[in-house]
Amino acid sequence: MVVSIAASACSHSTEARKHGEPEVVLLSRAGDQHVKVEIARSDPERERGLMYRQKLEAGRGMIFLFERPQRLKFWMMNTYIPLDMIFIGADKHVVYVEENAEPLTVVTRGPANEDSQFVLEVPGGWARAHGVERGITVRFVDID
Repeated sequence: MVVSIAASACSHSTEARKHGEPEVVLLSRAGDQHVKVEIARSDPERERGLMYRQKLEAGRGMIFLFERPQRLKFWMMNTYIPLDMIFIGADKHVVYVEENAEPLTVVTRGPANEDSQFVLEVPGGWARAHGVERGITVRFVDID
């Protein structure tokens, strides 16, 4: 499955809004790294992703939620900013990090031989700067 990587102002569930802004916490070697996220859970939200955005602030991102683990591949069509793509398995551990994906390309990116169920997109360079690497634990807050 190839999913285009871009983002829209995705709607969050009413439940998540009641609790607070959804976030993903990555337990990196540099300490807990918090990312406030928009949620892409429907096919249209995942297809749009972060497309057409001119910027993405540090500490912000988008989490793509899938119903089951699968071989996910993303691309950067109509995405104007470089992004790091953090592929996360069903067990909430990072399985792959694609750093600084080149904007405006249709080259597919993602782990070659591993399934993932979630993908976190953050500004390009963020993952390396915050010690995010394969194997670290990930926690979702106010994401259901």
